Amino acid sequence: MKFFERSALKPGVEPRECFSWALFDAANSGYSTVVLTAVFNAYFVSTICADAEWATFAWSATVACGNAASMLLMPVIGRMADLKASKKKWLAAATLLCVAATALLAFCGSQTYALAISMIVASCLGFNVGETLNSAFLPEIARPEAVGKVSGWGWSLGYVGGLFTLALCLTVVLVGEKAGFSNDALVAASCLITAVVFFVLAIPSIVFLKERSKAQVQDAAWAEAWRDSVVQLKDTWALLSRYVDFARLVVCGFLYQCGIATVITLAAVYASSVMGFGLIETLVMVLVVNITAALGAFGFGYVQDRLGHKSALAATLVVWIAMVATAASAQNAAVFWVAANLAGLAMGSSQSAGRAMVAVLAPPGRLAQFYSFWNMALWLSAIVGPITYGAVTWATGNDQRLAIIAVGFFFVFGLLALIPVNLKRGEAAAQASAGAQTP
Repeated sequence: MKFFERSALKPGVEPRECFSWALFDAANSGYSTVVLTAVFNAYFVSTICADAEWATFAWSATVACGNAASMLLMPVIGRMADLKASKKKWLAAATLLCVAATALLAFCGSQTYALAISMIVASCLGFNVGETLNSAFLPEIARPEAVGKVSGWGWSLGYVGGLFTLALCLTVVLVGEKAGFSNDALVAASCLITAVVFFVLAIPSIVFLKERSKAQVQDAAWAEAWRDSVVQLKDTWALLSRYVDFARLVVCGFLYQCGIATVITLAAVYASSVMGFGLIETLVMVLVVNITAALGAFGFGYVQDRLGHKSALAATLVVWIAMVATAASAQNAAVFWVAANLAGLAMGSSQSAGRAMVAVLAPPGRLAQFYSFWNMALWLSAIVGPITYGAVTWATGNDQRLAIIAVGFFFVFGLLALIPVNLKRGEAAAQASAGAQTP
């Protein structure tokens, strides 16, 4: 089994280009791991907001604003990228936005609400736009029969990148604590490390990725392209009626990603509140789960090309359901560790499978636009899922076991929504429209 084997790539695509594409997943994973999951979220609540009663809500609302901005802007950006064959330019701009905003988080401290909130919103927007446009290169790189495999390469390398960035930050924190540095300084160093790693690992994708799409408009002013994108956005709902299987996949993706977003956002809270995990145990759990997720994404990429994308995604959703049942019933750390590793195994696999299915169902001339709408569903899920969990805990007197069971229904409903998706029919519809699209 070779990594980045040429036989999986389309003619004219070199392994170096595929590796550069996959390396972008490694670049941006450090941001989601350190800023959104492991370090800055806790700092925002405990230091910037001084553990106020509204602090956790403020953090959730801030991230929600970043995702909401992405939902509003990304479809238009995606259409502009398709119209002018400029995915790579937008990818570079989004990367710089996220890197700069992440670096500026280093200057946050007690009560720096405006700076922290604005930089989190900006970095979330840059992260989401970059992730979407990088995904849109997948169908141009991988052969149709190897899309799942190549997608899995990216996801697995992404988890390695997240681990690398987190390990660097943890090393600095441990050394800094022994040297007597303040918590503010250690968090600032973590943000700067994350920004630098993101920037360095993203350079190959900006340099080596090739823009193979053909521009649908020539020499149009930016404002004209923007207006045309808005018009195309308004027509999207009508478009989706022609691509019914893609629309069904988007519903499925929204549902199961509600569950995934909740696990990513609140797993550490559940581990601490219900299982009694301390900080060290929680950090070790994050590291181990990322390793499991990397292995799962890489290995499952090969499995899904053999099983078929739909069957592979269904299998991962069954694993997610098993994870929820295990976590909800866990009475000791050993059982919870089983649940955590089931989550890791399914996390990268399910996300990789979804991205690969979009590659099958998206018309060749509308890759960025269709990936934009796929990611819109994911960003909406990042708002709905955690809010649902929080609402259940609030309504039940902080019964987090009941809340995690409620989250399990997202995976069940996602599995049910997957059943009517017909990939052969959807692929035929996408290919039939390839030569009939208008700018």
